[in-house]
Amino acid sequence: MPVTMGEEEFEGLVGDALDSIPPELTDAMSNVVILVEPHHPDEPGLLGLYEGIALTERDSSYGFAVPDTITIYREPLLAMCASRDEVVDEVAITVVHEVAHHFGISDDWLHAHGWG
Repeated sequence: MPVTMGEEEFEGLVGDALDSIPPELTDAMSNVVILVEPHHPDEPGLLGLYEGIALTERDSSYGFAVPDTITIYREPLLAMCASRDEVVDEVAITVVHEVAHHFGISDDWLHAHGWG
């Protein structure tokens, strides 16, 4: 049975997950915004999504780019978990996974190292 959780509490878990990332990394994040949405309109099972130009891909033409976005999708994360503790763990994994993409880390590397 999916976990029931309000938007505010879920957003707090996303904030906690961001706070668990070492400051040396969060200080290096640049021009990125973190969003929480109910679900992806085209892929309802998607847990998170990074959209933008990874730090490793940016060059002198980056100039006036719109901010990158990391979106965490509440409904599929709650649906896959059986307890609040599982939600906490899965939110943390998803946040780290999407932040890693901002740093140019691939899905293959993340999966090989246990970050879903």
